[in-house]
Amino acid sequence: MKKLFCLLLSVVMVLSLAACGNKSEDNTPADGGNTVNPADYGITTEVTSTDKVTIRLAYDVAEAHPSHKATVEKFTDVLEGATGGNITVELYPNSQLGSLAENLESMRIGDLEMAYLNDSVICAIVPEYSLVGLPYLWTSLDAAHEALDGDFGQYLSQKLADEVGILNLGWGDVGFRNITNSKKTIATPDDLKGLKIRTMTNPLHVEYFEALGAIPTPMSFSELFTALQQKTVDGQENPTALIFNNALYEAQSYMTVSEHVFTAINMNIAADFYNSLPADYQALIAEAAANTMAYQRELITAENESRLSEIEAAGVEVTVLSTEQKAPFQKIAEESCYKTAAATYGQELIDMAAAHNH
Repeated sequence: MKKLFCLLLSVVMVLSLAACGNKSEDNTPADGGNTVNPADYGITTEVTSTDKVTIRLAYDVAEAHPSHKATVEKFTDVLEGATGGNITVELYPNSQLGSLAENLESMRIGDLEMAYLNDSVICAIVPEYSLVGLPYLWTSLDAAHEALDGDFGQYLSQKLADEVGILNLGWGDVGFRNITNSKKTIATPDDLKGLKIRTMTNPLHVEYFEALGAIPTPMSFSELFTALQQKTVDGQENPTALIFNNALYEAQSYMTVSEHVFTAINMNIAADFYNSLPADYQALIAEAAANTMAYQRELITAENESRLSEIEAAGVEVTVLSTEQKAPFQKIAEESCYKTAAATYGQELIDMAAAHNH
């Protein structure tokens, strides 16, 4: 599996160079129509295979979310266009094929080709992924991107490939997470005491919110809106764009921009499925995925920055924590889940990730 993952990282470059030496510059669509120029789709991979392939790609966010937009424009349209329709990509947003955990299991057993998965879901089977969500691990988006695109992210992706048979085609963003609730303003750790907060299943998140005095309640994202409406939980924590695009703010009265945890997503593909494809299809998928995730990061960053004012305009009271106000939240993290993380995964791995802070 290690060899397979390393090949994935280099396959785009190798096949693109091979294509440059190929005298046949065009790809003829299956219907015999006009030839396909890869450059028209922003890619360099030359495709000559004509195998018919259907790829199902599942995820939990709504069609309004930047991840969906990036996937349509840079992945679905590119794969279908560059192969003249020989590759078909079926998108299943809004948890149509089940929760992310169910999508992960479907990929493991060969019932699903691709899915977007976040670190909190993957950590259930590759525990080291929990560290992506270690509170206040990274001080900026640039630091998080550098770590995930570098040694830290490669370490995690290799373990996913080796231990689960799922390949990470690229790291994208959900962004830094913020807290909403229906009860009161949250400006200090004490304000969280007694509040029932939906969290992801990452055990470090659960420990952190327990240390803050809250009552962490892990549940599937697909269940969250109803839980907020029915007051099963008092609040939740998610990045701004997701809070807006999934209308979570409609069931909440208060929002605190705490930026306490960074959440990443992977564009994942089942290794057995990927390995069964022609080499040029593999290269095309890898290149399109890389472009998709780069575009997704641009879109999500802009959305996370712009949607806050719209949430506030909808009547939600917004509190933005200053660096000084974040300090006691960070101290509690260091006294609780940081110690657990170091004992469980090793301080060296935490340092590898944190070394990218500037």
